[in-house]
Amino acid sequence: MRSSKSAGNVKADLRKLADVVRREVDAGADTVEEIHRSIAQMPLDVLAKLDIFEQTVKDVRKVQETSIGAIYDLIRKVNQEVGKLAVELLDGREKRAKPARRPAVRKPGAAKRPSRRVAAAPTQPPV
Repeated sequence: MRSSKSAGNVKADLRKLADVVRREVDAGADTVEEIHRSIAQMPLDVLAKLDIFEQTVKDVRKVQETSIGAIYDLIRKVNQEVGKLAVELLDGREKRAKPARRPAVRKPGAAKRPSRRVAAAPTQPPV
């Protein structure tokens, strides 16, 4: 005979699982971001050795740091929102209202659509 968990225990386990997944995605994003940054630095390190590109390399590093940071910040933000949504769904709450359907707007002066009835095409006698 199998032991069955109560619905509350299942929900608690699912919440724990959702939290573990969220933390692991964040940790994975941190690791990938670190790797991304180190790979992006490699060609700049080579260029930095050439004195003529010193200012250009500094400028490119700033842009890279900003853009790479923004990408992984967004990944972490999406992960947080998905985690919140998972908790809401597990708790049976629907905090986000469904958008209301907007009625079709007819342009002023637009003609009504013609009827779908199509007259039968005259048949040609065989040649």
